[in-house]
Amino acid sequence: MPQTPPFSAMFDSSGYNRNLYQSAEDSCGGLYYHDNNLLSGSLEALIQHLVPNVDYYPDIRKIAPKILQLLTEWTETFPYDFRDERMMRNLKDLAHRIASGEETYRKNVQQMIQCLIRKLAALSQYEEVLAKISSTSTDRLTVIRTKPQSIQRDIITVCSDPYTLAQQLTHIELERLNYIGPEEFVQAFVQKDPLDNDKSCYSERKKTRNLEAYVEWFNRLSYLVATEICMPVKKKHRARMIEYFIDVARECFNIGNFNSLMAIISGMNMSPVSRLKKTWAKVKTAKFDVLEHQMDPSSNFCNYRTALRGAAQRSLTAHSSREKIVIPFFSLLIKDIYFLNEGCANRLPNGHVNFEKFWELAKQVSEFMTWKQVECPFERDRKILQYLLTVPVFSEDSLYLASYESEGPENHIEKDRWKSLRSSLLGRV
Repeated sequence: MPQTPPFSAMFDSSGYNRNLYQSAEDSCGGLYYHDNNLLSGSLEALIQHLVPNVDYYPDIRKIAPKILQLLTEWTETFPYDFRDERMMRNLKDLAHRIASGEETYRKNVQQMIQCLIRKLAALSQYEEVLAKISSTSTDRLTVIRTKPQSIQRDIITVCSDPYTLAQQLTHIELERLNYIGPEEFVQAFVQKDPLDNDKSCYSERKKTRNLEAYVEWFNRLSYLVATEICMPVKKKHRARMIEYFIDVARECFNIGNFNSLMAIISGMNMSPVSRLKKTWAKVKTAKFDVLEHQMDPSSNFCNYRTALRGAAQRSLTAHSSREKIVIPFFSLLIKDIYFLNEGCANRLPNGHVNFEKFWELAKQVSEFMTWKQVECPFERDRKILQYLLTVPVFSEDSLYLASYESEGPENHIEKDRWKSLRSSLLGRV
């Protein structure tokens, strides 16, 4: 499976207003407000507003509850900030000062620190699992050639019900979403200094590891779908597999799992799959045509955005956990945030910080944070989850070879590639 492309390679230009700010109507000491919302201000004015001085030096005992509230919300919302040892030391030092006051504060501080440590431990454990899965990934063709008896199953033998598979995909989506920290969106678009050494580059990559792992999951699911379709020798079995995944995709749409839906459609639209004309001729494609229409990229994914708004509205008024599920097409969400970040200036022409831009960024990330905290209402099936996460999938070359073996080359270009792939892939084992 190919490497996930850099984020910048996934984006094309689309319109965000490059002048995302209004004329400030009210000002106070260099800070400009509109309808009681802070729109802009110079960095100096912000510092002056926040930092104690000769005229303003609050009693620590009086502001301790507010500091504790700030630290609690910070550690709950941005726990990954405190993976940095210096940040953790500063947190514990400040927490100790607050706790040295009243007994109530001491209990709250202990709870805050313990909760943070549990979150960071869970994160480390999750990343170890990801690393283990990644290290054991193998091209399915290699496994078939070396241990043909080990690959006797396909997805339908593991899970015959497409609705159950859609539910298990939703389990994976929500679990992986849950580990993405909001600060990872910021880190993903930070301009890297080309003079950074390897150690610091590794550190930066680690800050977006969970976000990147989620994009890699999308790629894996697409390749898994293509693998399951191209692998069967008989045409009727390939057609059955296509119809199975159409039903899975349709149920993903009904659940509100748009990321799995798009991954399945992407897998079915890969060239090794789409070229299987004899197989597709045996498939009833009406339901698939409807799904493709819903996820049509034209007009900046207009149809999908309408469906997403409907799912988001359903989530707000939900009476059950199932109705709360909203799993966005993640690459498009990143693209939207990327262009908002790149298309709108951090500073206004007068040098002030452009708060309206950051309010809009916060709005989009906050909505995502709400969606990712939904608990999956479906019962877990370990056997199905294990298969989805660990079964070997074909590489791109192996997919083409399997496709040509199923339905022969149609022209000289395909015939030459088929010969080359047979020589390089089948001759190397």
